[in-house]
Amino acid sequence: MTDDPIVGYDHDRPVAGRRRRRRSRLPGCLAVLVSLAVVLGGAYFVATKGIAAIEDRFASPEDFSGPGQGSVLFEVEEGDSVAAMGRGLKAQGVVASVEAFTEAAAGNPKSTSIQVGAYKMKKQMAAEDALEILVDPGNILKNTVTIPEGLRVEDIIAILADHTDYKPEQFQQVLDNPDQLGLPDYAQGNAEGYLFPSTYDFGPKESPKSMLTMMVDRWEQAAAEADLESAAAELGYTPGELMTVASLVESEAARDEDRAKVARVIYNRLEGDETNGLLQIDATVNYAADQELGAVPTTEDLEIDSPYNTYQNPGLPPTPIEAPGDAAIEAAAHPAEGGWYYYVTVNLRTGETKFAETYDEFLGYKDELQQYCETESQGAC
Repeated sequence: MTDDPIVGYDHDRPVAGRRRRRRSRLPGCLAVLVSLAVVLGGAYFVATKGIAAIEDRFASPEDFSGPGQGSVLFEVEEGDSVAAMGRGLKAQGVVASVEAFTEAAAGNPKSTSIQVGAYKMKKQMAAEDALEILVDPGNILKNTVTIPEGLRVEDIIAILADHTDYKPEQFQQVLDNPDQLGLPDYAQGNAEGYLFPSTYDFGPKESPKSMLTMMVDRWEQAAAEADLESAAAELGYTPGELMTVASLVESEAARDEDRAKVARVIYNRLEGDETNGLLQIDATVNYAADQELGAVPTTEDLEIDSPYNTYQNPGLPPTPIEAPGDAAIEAAAHPAEGGWYYYVTVNLRTGETKFAETYDEFLGYKDELQQYCETESQGAC
């Protein structure tokens, strides 16, 4: 046995101190229990919140019961997704939530074909009711206006003013600043001939500028389909001159089958020696005299001093005289082959037109027309 002290034993500390140290472990166990309670309580809280979140996730999205009230103009724009529509509808107070609308759309296959346009909606509609309006193209708000072929700009804006809430002066203000219309350079700022004749569906938010721009855009489509610029280069004319020829074809040809022939007559008269470059087209004289293009000009009219008087001035008039349609533009770009210099409509009822290469042949067709007028026209001549 050694006198060395026991390792780890504090000889200076009373034994009671050792007992107190054992008793101090009880509060430590209590702390562990408290900590465990906190952990378990936190876990319960997290679990409870998680369950609530899961329940919220699978709960129905916020939606109005409908049927709605008031009036809202909602517009679907090009490229809008269903979610974008939902956001727009929620922003305007039509639906209660984007989720309600997208959920309704997911259950309706027609939602993939919603068309661009303006729709009349109500505020606080049920999402399914709002969707039913949008999937029906018949609900698109539109003002359908038909512009026929062969009209001058002044006639076109008169029709637009008659079918919209705008005055002719408001359309004219736009035309007076043509740079905003997207006209081609060769139009030289003149919209005559470039407001394409067609049927247009104008929305409730359309302005004079947007309407006229839409018509110019439609003309661009027709010009592209006829390959106007390439055709002009091949024929030896400018695109602007081809548009003038197209307007003359529109004024002169009554039937589709005659348009390409009329175009050839115009080119032959411009380029040949038979008529010294004089087109002698009545519609150009009427345009100069500011009267109906289909009228029969008087002797006085034929002497009017104007670059549009093709009885007095060789070559084409300075601009188109009216708005040609697809067929007239196509005919000007791709004229028929033939040596004709003249044509006469010998039957005003059917529009039958005969084409002549010589003046004597032309006079024979005029006699045929005269006979028709005397026997069958019933006063049409």
